[in-house]
Amino acid sequence: MLGKFVLLYFLLVFVTNFGLAQEQDQSVDVTRRVDCYPEPGATEAACVARGCIYENEANQPSAPVGTPWCYYPTTSGFTKKSENGQNIVLEATTKNPYGDNISPLNVKYRSNGATLLVTIGNDDRYVPPIDIPQAPSTSTETLKFESGIIGFSGIFSFKVSRTNGVSLWDTSIGGMQFADKFIQIATYLPSKNIYGFGDHVHKKIKHNLERYTVWPMFARDIGPDSGSALSTQNLYGVHPFYMCIESDGKAHGVFILNSNAQEVETGPGPHLTYRTIGGRLDLAFFPGPTPEQVIQQYLLHIGKPFLPAYWALGYQLCRWGYTGLDEMKKVVARNQAAGIPLDVPIADIDYMNHYLDFTEGDAWSGFPAYVDQLHAQGLHLILIFDPAIEVDYGSFSRALTANASFISWPSDSLVPHAIQDQYPMAKNTRVMLGNVWPDRNTAFPDFLDPTNKTNLWWAQEFQTLRKVLAFDGMWIDMNEPSNFDTAGYSTKSSAKSRAARDPSVLASSKLACPIDGSDSTLEIPPYQTWAVYLHQGEYLFSKTLCMLGKTTGGQQNFFDTKNLYGWSEARATYRALPKTTGKRGAVISRSTFASSGRYGGHWLGDNTARWEDLQTSVIGIMEFNMFGLPYVGSDICGFNGASNEELCLRWHQFGAFSSFSRDHNSEGQPDQDPAVWPSVAQAARIALTFRYYYIPYLYSLHYSASRYGATVIRPLFFEFPKDGEALEISEQFLWGSALMIAPALYQGQTTVHAYFPADTWYSLQPETYGQRMLSGFNDVSAPLSSLTPVFVRGGYILPRQFPGTTTTASRLSPFEVLIAFKANTASAGDLYYDGGDDLLPNDDIEQHPRLHWQFSFTYSSFGAAFGGNCEGCSTSVKSPTLDTIEILGYPTQPSFDGIKLNGKSVNLDLTKSFYNSTSQQLILSSKGMIDLSANVKKFTLTFVNSA
Repeated sequence: MLGKFVLLYFLLVFVTNFGLAQEQDQSVDVTRRVDCYPEPGATEAACVARGCIYENEANQPSAPVGTPWCYYPTTSGFTKKSENGQNIVLEATTKNPYGDNISPLNVKYRSNGATLLVTIGNDDRYVPPIDIPQAPSTSTETLKFESGIIGFSGIFSFKVSRTNGVSLWDTSIGGMQFADKFIQIATYLPSKNIYGFGDHVHKKIKHNLERYTVWPMFARDIGPDSGSALSTQNLYGVHPFYMCIESDGKAHGVFILNSNAQEVETGPGPHLTYRTIGGRLDLAFFPGPTPEQVIQQYLLHIGKPFLPAYWALGYQLCRWGYTGLDEMKKVVARNQAAGIPLDVPIADIDYMNHYLDFTEGDAWSGFPAYVDQLHAQGLHLILIFDPAIEVDYGSFSRALTANASFISWPSDSLVPHAIQDQYPMAKNTRVMLGNVWPDRNTAFPDFLDPTNKTNLWWAQEFQTLRKVLAFDGMWIDMNEPSNFDTAGYSTKSSAKSRAARDPSVLASSKLACPIDGSDSTLEIPPYQTWAVYLHQGEYLFSKTLCMLGKTTGGQQNFFDTKNLYGWSEARATYRALPKTTGKRGAVISRSTFASSGRYGGHWLGDNTARWEDLQTSVIGIMEFNMFGLPYVGSDICGFNGASNEELCLRWHQFGAFSSFSRDHNSEGQPDQDPAVWPSVAQAARIALTFRYYYIPYLYSLHYSASRYGATVIRPLFFEFPKDGEALEISEQFLWGSALMIAPALYQGQTTVHAYFPADTWYSLQPETYGQRMLSGFNDVSAPLSSLTPVFVRGGYILPRQFPGTTTTASRLSPFEVLIAFKANTASAGDLYYDGGDDLLPNDDIEQHPRLHWQFSFTYSSFGAAFGGNCEGCSTSVKSPTLDTIEILGYPTQPSFDGIKLNGKSVNLDLTKSFYNSTSQQLILSSKGMIDLSANVKKFTLTFVNSA
């Protein structure tokens, strides 16, 4: 008996000492640290004062780049106070360096179909009003939430896991904090295959988790810095979403709904730390298990992308710096004369009268008549609009009459009356005045106005202008929102310092925000995030408006809603478009947020004419497809700086494969439209002609994305997630599942070292057309004078139409299909066809009149069958006939005498039909061969092989 007591005694001593040791020795490996001093200036004394651990850099010479020397012990966080079903109440027990932790703190979780939702934060916290549908998802996988504690500390943690035990999130790394203006959560990750987070320049599509890297997310008017080896600055939009490919090839995604200034730090654990300075955490976990299914689940949650008009997939031509209408006419005409396919001329701010929205300048006399000419040629027009409205002309006056609201000062005492009172319409208001392109001070519409009066006024302004100028689409810019030269002022200085310049010169009177005193708490919060720290001497309000500004009809602070500004303007503009034109068109927005794709597309911003920007553009279009904005592209040839012949040529070869395909450059730079150089004109003509040939396939991809939620352009790993090489490919991409593009992206390059995942691939380049490609890496020719390397994947059917120089002309051509044969596999494909620019009834794509043909192709040694089934087809939609079928890789000579459609013989046009036994290319052609109208519903075309 005594022996048992001795054993229990020693066991008790061991457990006690072990627990004490755990409490005393909380050193964390250099690969798994949560930074306790993420802002610049960490010292040992300051670190210890925060209750954190400091280890000098000299003690860790082999530590990863960016390793935090001041870090949280794993025992930092909250303890569990109670748990009732799926509701957990936490209690603060450790110190938060940036304010007292909120206690009690609620954690709730629930399933929405296959999506797992976790909310951390109490009901009184700010939640972005982005009316996301949160439609339930489906999956073959199930996720589960498990709460636990970290070691013996009693500190709360949780896991999100698959039913097979693989953990997708595990917060036992510690470091959780939740103060009013500093929220932090960290987690281990199941692999280092992490993709997403934006808006940034990423030099590789896969994040580098061998080092610590902080990626801020706070909408800012700043162009991509692709020339740097590593640029982490945040750009125009905010997308706190990422995808992870696990070690077995399964994919999952995570979205964090929060609109405050925020950042994510990735680390080699592998792990990440997420920080934000307001609101709460609404996390959504998407189980996949394929990458494309992750995106479908994400888009069911935030909303599926809009369907652009068919013409919006045509080539677009723009520049800032036209001296007037005559110069625009000249540029459009010379490209048309060069045979460049062109659908959309775009007018930048040059067309406005002194850069005032909804006006025309004197140098643009005759613009309405010219637009009528463009329409007669089958072209369309997009105009640019900025959100900033000068406060002394008709548009602002009409806004006041309509009771529209603008971002405003919270109190009259903060209004800089020395400026404000000089504007009769702005006097006696709290409207916050700024400076953008117009000559005098501007106001910024509050598109979150809950009365909707602001959005109704905005729509009315478009309608008024279109009565004079018949534009077809809207390009919205400067909507972070951007404000020029925002300054800070000290309450200890004279009142005049608020103007920062002589208020008698209104054009140079700039906005100033308080940087001390009681009114500065939103301008300079305890933690300002790396959106500020990356730009020494700046503030959250730099290049934008004061954080204390009031939005949402005065109910919210700009501090909470700034990241939503571009999103809210895009929503208002998208809703104004059908009221303005009566048709479907396109909206392009610079600033975006999660779910912006419901309302418009995006271009990658003010890039620079250099090779690095061309290379990062490939990654950008893939990432924005992941973010739910498939209508995306870069400024072809580069916006800033002078482009050159070779760069512009290669950029057109790539840009022809972006959904939004536009050449655009800056004021004061040489012309760079393709007709400037004969070689660029030839390359652009070839690339764009190929694009126009396959726009039926591209449009079908967009239709499917809008109907079901999907990507249009995707990385290779989306289709081959178990292929380790595909996980790393940043310079190739796919249209849907079937078309792979491997553009030349480097100066002097004549071949592309392209990767072909294990599958059947055929070249579509003229020089090697129909040639089978070997799996693995291949050096493929990439001539300046021909089509960029493009390949079709076996097992797929692609619709196409013989191209004209406009989509209007192309849509009149008969349909064709390209069938890529794959042994022992049935091929399949889709064709969506509709009115092209007809409106969606009640904005519901399921009610939209359409033809949706689902194609199939099967082969046997005896013959083959090509079939079509018309799903949900409308008799109101009229389409051309399907006249030509091309099959690549067809292994046997067919009998042209045995072609039957629904059992009846087909007379082929033998001048166009042939079989090449060497290349295994088969073409069957007959005028009006297959009727694709809704009256048919179904067809089967059969043929037999020659004996």
